[in-house]
Amino acid sequence: MMLKLRILDMKRFLQVLDTCSTRVQIVEPDGTHSCPIYAAVQENLRQRFEAAGHYLPLTLRVPDPSDYRKIVNYYVGDC
Repeated sequence: MMLKLRILDMKRFLQVLDTCSTRVQIVEPDGTHSCPIYAAVQENLRQRFEAAGHYLPLTLRVPDPSDYRKIVNYYVGDC
């Protein structure tokens, strides 16, 4: 499943990702998938988030429906 988000709270977003049972992937603008979001990728996301003024649009590939719901619930609560 694909999901487009605008991250406003990176700390909470990464906490939710850490609870996912499968590895969520970032979908790049050209449609390619990055490797799963693990520690090094999380640090890169933090840097991009800071550089963009605490705002980061992302498209994610979420393989597990329960993980998808976790991320949507985070996002709905964050908006």
